[in-house]
Amino acid sequence: MKKHLLIGLLLLTSGCNLGVPSPTPESTPQATLPSAPTTVPATATFPATETAVPTPEPPALYFTDEFDIPSLYWEFLQTGGATALTTSIENGSLRIDASSPDTWFVGIHTAHSYSDVFVRAKTSIRQGGSVGLICHYSADGWYEFNAASDGTYNILLGQWLSPGVAKYIPIINESSKQLTGSTTHELGLFCEGGFLQLFVNGTIIRRVDVTNYGLTEGQVGITASSFTEVPMSAIFEWVAVGRE
Repeated sequence: MKKHLLIGLLLLTSGCNLGVPSPTPESTPQATLPSAPTTVPATATFPATETAVPTPEPPALYFTDEFDIPSLYWEFLQTGGATALTTSIENGSLRIDASSPDTWFVGIHTAHSYSDVFVRAKTSIRQGGSVGLICHYSADGWYEFNAASDGTYNILLGQWLSPGVAKYIPIINESSKQLTGSTTHELGLFCEGGFLQLFVNGTIIRRVDVTNYGLTEGQVGITASSFTEVPMSAIFEWVAVGRE
């Protein structure tokens, strides 16, 4: 079962905080009351003040993430599914595991916003499901290019209806021989002006006019989905963001 028109989104984690991301909303911090004051002897030695860890600088506007180390600039979300997705870094790759069917994952790189941008990724998938790329992600919506293990692919327009609730509008849904015979591919999504160009293994498979949908700028990202066959594992060896 692929994405339907109305899907509820649950925020997982911010950054590449790998392990078992929680699909529940962000909790309200609980205040901790200070303990009663104590008398410090004149000879006491105060502990050294901890040095704050600086926030890492964001990557350059155009970059390649090979998932050698976690990054604070990935925001992961889940929609659907009876159990939480898990993410981990294994052998220099980002791995997404789904143990329940009809579960969808969205990962947004929050460092920069782009108008014209080329997003590429080396991907593989185990069991039935799909992997994909995102561009022009903003409060107004986003475009997804999803490639499924059965050789089909689609372009979807995602839009928020309310916090945690989104709808997906299918733009195209087709198949390509470039996606058959293997579950490992290099996918590419070139978003330029009012057009999307879709690539598989360096070959352009479709150019899509999306002028009428009106999205012109936003963040980039990745997707993964389980269908009826589980468990599903999706692997991203690297993600590259460039001008062309």
